[in-house]
Amino acid sequence: MAYNNANLSLVVQGMTYNAKPRRWVYTTTDATATIDTSGYISDGGKYGMRVGDIVEVYISSGTITVSTYRVVSVDATTGAVDLSDGTVIGSNTNTD
Repeated sequence: MAYNNANLSLVVQGMTYNAKPRRWVYTTTDATATIDTSGYISDGGKYGMRVGDIVEVYISSGTITVSTYRVVSVDATTGAVDLSDGTVIGSNTNTD
């Protein structure tokens, strides 16, 4: 599956427009290595993504994981976003 902007939502914005960080949620079946590719979110600037924003990504294929990424850069011309490497904050793996 490729990036789909219908799966991207702004969930928290500060009291003022410039408040940081804003939080986004994105759901996909794509692998972490694909999401980490620069420009994977090809139009985030169009929706108001900015450097420093936080993106929680729910990967719903295989072992379901939730990872947090930070917006590292937004291309001023295309709006393409580069995300930091993700940090897994949860999964459906249970070892007990």
